[in-house]
Amino acid sequence: MDNSICTVEQLNQYTVLSKKEEKLLKRVVQRHPMRVTSYYLSLVDWNDPHDPIRKMAIPSVEELNLQGSYDTSGEAENTRLRGLQHKYLETALVLATNRCATYCRYCFRKRLVGLSNTEVVEHFDEAASYIRQHREINNVLISGGDPLVLPTRVIEHFLVTLSDVPHLNFIRFGSKAPVTFPSRFEDEDLLSVLEKYSHSRRRLYVVTQFNHPKEITKQSIKAVDNLIKSGVIVNNQTVLLKGVNDKASTLAELQNRLVGIGVNPYYVFQCRPVKRVKSHFQVPIYQGIAIVEKAKEKCNGHSKRFKYIMSHKSGKIFKRKVDEKAGWLDDFKHERQKLKAGILDGMDLITVREKLRKHGVVG
Repeated sequence: MDNSICTVEQLNQYTVLSKKEEKLLKRVVQRHPMRVTSYYLSLVDWNDPHDPIRKMAIPSVEELNLQGSYDTSGEAENTRLRGLQHKYLETALVLATNRCATYCRYCFRKRLVGLSNTEVVEHFDEAASYIRQHREINNVLISGGDPLVLPTRVIEHFLVTLSDVPHLNFIRFGSKAPVTFPSRFEDEDLLSVLEKYSHSRRRLYVVTQFNHPKEITKQSIKAVDNLIKSGVIVNNQTVLLKGVNDKASTLAELQNRLVGIGVNPYYVFQCRPVKRVKSHFQVPIYQGIAIVEKAKEKCNGHSKRFKYIMSHKSGKIFKRKVDEKAGWLDDFKHERQKLKAGILDGMDLITVREKLRKHGVVG
């Protein structure tokens, strides 16, 4: 990670920036730091201005657009103590770090990743105590930032501390390290720790994030393979991103190839309306449904098992009539009063599909 690219001056070694671009990008990076591992940077085709890795990892002047919110999913209101959220009855979410191997430009936790903050857990034992006291919690998601960039001894401490909680069925790590920092999973100490704590009584999961087929390389395949050999189940959460994977053929190829390397397609997320993200990454839901439906036509039975969802303040999966330009539930003006009153029962995908079929968008 010491070899990562972190400054606009370093970026100038790979691409030509005008003085104006350089000045604007420095403003962006000053507010939301840049970090790209040398490995992930090597995947960028600098001759392609629309390269998907470049779009996901390299700062853009479009990040100066402040439309949106820094907390789109109600994380603040679901925080029970520093670094621990309890939004869904069965799940405790622990924010273990504010660091990642690469800072994705579409990150929904842009408010804290790479920045000084008070949202990351300070005393993991306190979080574990909360989990022990709430027997309805049957799983823990350790996220951040990226917890698998932490020292192995810290990761082992998490697992040791949670291992004696009888009502936990499984533990998940949210990590993009298999995609952006695959050499992390050549560390025998880490793999040994993961193997030790993943067993038939309580499984370990790594929920990773491949967004584009270009990210599936020999190195990332090896990282996944090493995790699987250590007894870890690997699931994938893709974010639907404009200019990256918003073509049905791209999304289908990604899901099909993931199944081929032993990764289970889990969710495709609607991109959240985050400040400095919404304007240049979010696809309208109406288009997203069409893309997902077309993609599933090209997927096999295993690769089409993912769900297209929205991580809204009120939950993940909804039934709601869709405005063609809306990118989030809050964009439905005629529903705002109901949302404020707490009356929310979701997005009617059946109605949307019928409408799309009527216009010949899906079969």
